[in-house]
Amino acid sequence: MVTPVETVIGVAPDRRLQRHQRLTSTADFEETYAQGKSGATRTLVMWLRHGPGASLRLGVVASRVIGNAVHRNRAKRRLREVWRLNRSQFKGDVDVILVARRSILTAPWKDVNDDLIRLAKRAGILV
Repeated sequence: MVTPVETVIGVAPDRRLQRHQRLTSTADFEETYAQGKSGATRTLVMWLRHGPGASLRLGVVASRVIGNAVHRNRAKRRLREVWRLNRSQFKGDVDVILVARRSILTAPWKDVNDDLIRLAKRAGILV
């Protein structure tokens, strides 16, 4: 059934982060870190992996430095959401790992979003 909103504005693009769009293997994480291509801002660190199988997949990391499990999960949710909302602006055959920094917990949403865009621009994956 079509809702009135979909009739007026059309069907919204699918922005879900599906399993094939996520990094899940430990080997992929290790290879990404081994390539050593990273950039950092106040709220997050972005690592890039070029090579076979890379297709703009996302991996998210929050270490114990962030805080307890509640804080780590909140940091990861914020990283996934900022990626999900901006994914359509990114291009390239790279895999990305976003690592949370402690300040992500208290930073305004705009700062987290701006940090991701800044790093993506620097990395050359912004359209």
